[in-house]
Amino acid sequence: MAYDPITARSEQFTQVVVNSFVRSVYNWMAAGLAITGLVAFFTASSPAMLKLIFGNQLVFFGLIIGELGMVFYLSARIQRIEASTATLLFVGYSALNGLTLASIFIAFTGASIASVFFICAATFVAVSIYGMTTKKDLTGVGSFMAMGLIGIIIASIINIFLRSTAMQMVISYIGVFVFVGLTAYDTQKLKHMALTQPAGLDAGVVRKGAIIGALSLYLDFINLFLMLLQIFGDRR
Repeated sequence: MAYDPITARSEQFTQVVVNSFVRSVYNWMAAGLAITGLVAFFTASSPAMLKLIFGNQLVFFGLIIGELGMVFYLSARIQRIEASTATLLFVGYSALNGLTLASIFIAFTGASIASVFFICAATFVAVSIYGMTTKKDLTGVGSFMAMGLIGIIIASIINIFLRSTAMQMVISYIGVFVFVGLTAYDTQKLKHMALTQPAGLDAGVVRKGAIIGALSLYLDFINLFLMLLQIFGDRR
């Protein structure tokens, strides 16, 4: 086939747009993880904060409800809210999540948290590369993993009352499988989102798309990390 410079320039421009959008998503995701990690670390270093959050069930469950409310609101209203509001909600959610995740510094050793984080990061990067480069349509995988996620949530709620270590380990192993699949699916969906963006979109609209993409990948990463921590983490 003859070389077409117009087509080549168009493909090059499309690749630049895709790369820019994907880079923005991962930058926001990294920012969210950094906020969560810093807030969790400093909260775990403050006996007063630990007592306030984990010594009072109303405060702890209030934070959990607040987190869920922010995720649902951001996901449902992303098309209607301003980009600045979406950014504030994402940053706020990351900080709230850091407050509740401070518990891992109490339950697990710092060395095991660090090692599991790097295992999670390496796994996440490898799966993201697969999701970004594979030609296979992962829609079916995403649907199957979403059903698995519902099962994990139900089993986790039941185990709150059973307090079974064995059941928790089974949930963790299944959870790793589920969140690996969701990471690949969400990464591919992110690529498709970038490819189908109309030209000349307002910068605020693009940023909202990046924020909602970052939220999906952030949730995949955090949950994968927690599942791996249950399996490989050394308890205090």
